[in-house]
Amino acid sequence: MKNKLPIRTMTSIAVLSAVAFALSFLEFPVPLSPSFARMDLSDFPALIGAFAFGPVAGILIELVKNLLGLISSATSGIGELANFLIGASFVATAGLIYRHHKTKNTALLGGIAGSFIMGVVAALANYFILLPLFEQFMPVDQLIASFGEFIPFIKTKLDIVLYNAFPFNLLKGLVITAFTMLVYKRIRPLLKGKD
Repeated sequence: MKNKLPIRTMTSIAVLSAVAFALSFLEFPVPLSPSFARMDLSDFPALIGAFAFGPVAGILIELVKNLLGLISSATSGIGELANFLIGASFVATAGLIYRHHKTKNTALLGGIAGSFIMGVVAALANYFILLPLFEQFMPVDQLIASFGEFIPFIKTKLDIVLYNAFPFNLLKGLVITAFTMLVYKRIRPLLKGKD
């Protein structure tokens, strides 16, 4: 009787989840943003997993990464929920597209489409989840002003989403896609073995 999820696949997903969790601690400042807006490349292992094992694997990696993040959460899990929604939308979209025709061009198309979807989901998550969370610690006018220092035409919460959250996450997804395109073929045999 065949296992639904082979041991090698489960092991690879676990390793990729651990790498994603570790990468979540390597944060960088976001260009044209206040110091509290940080980014990481923890979606990279999840995209590798989505390409190697399918979109469900990518979502599982995002889930495990964020569950582990709850251990040291400064947002009572709200930040992790938003991060999961944003990352899962990216890897699920890319993985679904790649799964149907596994070529370099399809991987690139999947990554671009996933980056766009990630930007949209990030905009929604920022507007409805993250910005209201920040409002608990900082008045909304001060929050808007902190972004306005870098991008002067930001005057409302919607402006933050349209001119910062969406383009930044779109760019982040494209960077992760480009990096994945460079290394995926080398990493895939280590994850999947000979097939």
